[in-house]
Amino acid sequence: MSENKRQLPRKIEETDAGQILFNVPFPAELDAEALQALKKMGPIVLKQPYCIDYIHSYGQDSPFFAGLANGVFLGSREPDTGYTYATPRGHDMTTGAETDWVVLPAEGVIHAFTVCHFGSEEFLPQTPFVLILVHFEGADTLFLSRLMGVDPDAASLDWIGMKVRARYLRNSKFRPTDVYFVPAES
Repeated sequence: MSENKRQLPRKIEETDAGQILFNVPFPAELDAEALQALKKMGPIVLKQPYCIDYIHSYGQDSPFFAGLANGVFLGSREPDTGYTYATPRGHDMTTGAETDWVVLPAEGVIHAFTVCHFGSEEFLPQTPFVLILVHFEGADTLFLSRLMGVDPDAASLDWIGMKVRARYLRNSKFRPTDVYFVPAES
């Protein structure tokens, strides 16, 4: 073999790191009857932790997250048409023009809601919770957020149109969940 060629691995190195499952039920002989019985085999269920470090940039949305960290709700507005986004955008969706930052009111009204009984891994322990679409005076789009201070088991269509007020996490995580809403009467 030439010295310039490097030796490529011919198998995957096995370690005992991560998840290992022992004593998986499986027939010793795979005759026709055993293969048919596999259809009745129960599922293998595993529990494993999952963690990843992910480095990313908020780019042009950085002012939005800086605003949340400082208790200020920012949206964006197309300067020529005045079209205002409650969920900020760097550029207008129809013209492509660069938008300007605007401060949105701390109060809005519930346009729609849903009670979530299931959620992603991060939110599953918090279920059930209420997600709302908030409409702000002067904004043309809605903002998706959490509603706190209500009983998810007592959900009511009376919540549509309810005035809500923004609250901010004291220790910002620089996530959209840094802002949530409570009934304005609270």
